Amino acid sequence: MKLNIIPVLAWCACMGSACSDNAYNPGEPGAPADPMDAAIDKSVVINPAVTYQTMQGIGASDCWMGNWVGRDWTTAREGIARLLFSQEIVDGQPQGIGLSMWRVNVGAGSAERGDKSGITTVHRRAECFVGENGEYDWSKCAGQQYFMQQAKAMGTERFVLFSNSPLLKWTYNGQGRSDRGNMSNLMPKFYGDFAGYLADVAEYYIGKGFNVTDISPVNEPNVSWNGHDQEGSGWTIEETARLARELDRALAARTLPVNILLAEGDHWDNFLADRWTPGGAPARFWTPGDDAYIGDLDHVKPIYCGHSYWTDTSWDYTRSVRARVAETAALYGLEIWQSEWCMLGDDIPVEEFPGHSAATDLDRALHMSKVIHNDFTVGNMASWCYWVAMDQHFAQYGDRWLLVFLDMAGGEDSSVFDGEGSFAPSANLWALGNYSRFIRPGFRRVDLSHRESRNFFGSAYLSPEGTRIVAVYTNMGRKPVRLAAEIEGAQTPRSVRKYTTSDEKSLEEEILESASEIVLDPRSITTVVYDL
Repeated sequence: MKLNIIPVLAWCACMGSACSDNAYNPGEPGAPADPMDAAIDKSVVINPAVTYQTMQGIGASDCWMGNWVGRDWTTAREGIARLLFSQEIVDGQPQGIGLSMWRVNVGAGSAERGDKSGITTVHRRAECFVGENGEYDWSKCAGQQYFMQQAKAMGTERFVLFSNSPLLKWTYNGQGRSDRGNMSNLMPKFYGDFAGYLADVAEYYIGKGFNVTDISPVNEPNVSWNGHDQEGSGWTIEETARLARELDRALAARTLPVNILLAEGDHWDNFLADRWTPGGAPARFWTPGDDAYIGDLDHVKPIYCGHSYWTDTSWDYTRSVRARVAETAALYGLEIWQSEWCMLGDDIPVEEFPGHSAATDLDRALHMSKVIHNDFTVGNMASWCYWVAMDQHFAQYGDRWLLVFLDMAGGEDSSVFDGEGSFAPSANLWALGNYSRFIRPGFRRVDLSHRESRNFFGSAYLSPEGTRIVAVYTNMGRKPVRLAAEIEGAQTPRSVRKYTTSDEKSLEEEILESASEIVLDPRSITTVVYDL
């Protein structure tokens, strides 16, 4: 049967920029909303019986400031942790975005080596647990461990460890940033040592009660990290496979139920084409007989990680790339995770984004929602993570790289980290919360049929027990939307709530008496939760 819920709100039934009455208008930031008699009507049909990927987690990483803030900002750090991990709602306002996945940097030791590390920006240096003498000191990385503890206490389900560089004492140049181009900075005789270190860190965290499910041993291996001001190393695909084999042995020796994630390229062409290795990564990693074949390793599941940088420009290009990702993944039987994104690209069409110098905080959040939506619905990706959860304000193009803004006690250019500072949430934080707070691990994406366009789009998800449906809509236009929705085969909801992020609202809750009361605000991301 079909459950009629009329009117839930959405966008007009026409497609693309032809709908000029609700098109994105970059020249009018903050323009007043049209009255409700100008609201646009749209119909959607949610079919919980048609299912797609199972969601694994939505998260962010603790780079680079997590360790500094967690260690030194003893007054502010609890509030930052609450923004990232809390699932509480107080007086209709969620206290945080309830990240279900937290990515933890396994640092290379550039913090200990200081100026000799090759990393000039102090807050991008990372500690490690082992000293030059080989002895472990588990009191290190105290700030990172603080945020892990807070995440666990507030219900974060899984932790992923990732490495940007081998430990400095095992690198060719003794630094955290490489000068070997696209080749590894790890000296060949230390592959086993580095793999053992990663496994030891995982074992330590698991012993502390953290659900460490995955280790990602290389980051953006296709990139030449020569001269970069952060820890990083290139890796050939053969070097990556060699490290994966060593890490597989190290995990087996410790009987750890941890998976190895590969390979975190900075562009989906690392997966699809020849940007990293001839034929693309799947043809090398998952073809028996290839020098880089890793499909027979016990700790490697058919999962591939990539970053959505550089492929998030126009609506059409974004979708065409993700369609190719989904097609290639299906060919090799792979699950795809988007493991790192923030707004790096500069060439988004002006009709879709006003340009970085003119963009508001909400403009950036709306664009991020477009990326998440297409990663999930076109790319069929099962996990999505933001890059830096917290950092200082960036002067260039506003604060387009952050979830939580940090103001250092010593000012914007300060390198002093031992004093308290202040913080503020971005619109990106709350917009990500429209997904992370409600789409939990184990939810399955289900069919949501509607005439989507770059100005309005939505997706829906079903809880493992089948008792909750979560729908996330983004209205890019400047008019409110009424949506006539049908949920096929579902009983009447016992409750309906909506959560809105807009210029005026930060994931604000509204409990509705009936489903027919739902309205989507102009220029907003709205989550509708149906408890059945």
